[in-house]
Amino acid sequence: MKINKKTVLKILVALLVIIQFFGIDKTTTPVNESKDFVSVTNPPVKVATIIKTSCYDCHSNQTNYPWYTNIAPVSWWIGHHIEEGREHLDFSNWGDYSKKKADHKLEEFYEEVEEGEMPLTSYTSLHGEAKLSEEDKALLIAWVKTLRQ
Repeated sequence: MKINKKTVLKILVALLVIIQFFGIDKTTTPVNESKDFVSVTNPPVKVATIIKTSCYDCHSNQTNYPWYTNIAPVSWWIGHHIEEGREHLDFSNWGDYSKKKADHKLEEFYEEVEEGEMPLTSYTSLHGEAKLSEEDKALLIAWVKTLRQ
């Protein structure tokens, strides 16, 4: 049986429409400010701004979902990144971490920034304001290291 290009195109369009009904869960837990990283650690204003701009979308319950998170399969990919980000480091629940776990998370935090692994390039390419300058990196790393002393 020979399938022509028009049939293939119709099938692809139908699949694209159908998958739109399978969106990501965008519900977030209300943030308890007394457990939030910025509230608990009280960083300087510039550091807090850097963290909230470059980290909080994927690593907290304060995610801002842009319009393209409504379009599958892109939404699935972004939703997975957010789930994974919160699993590794959740700034909204910082106050629940034990001292040992918090210290380990701080070490991972500055190492990821230092090595240029965070924030992800796929994120900063769409969110230019989240890209860290060398000055931002140095300031953030130095401040996070002071928390470990």
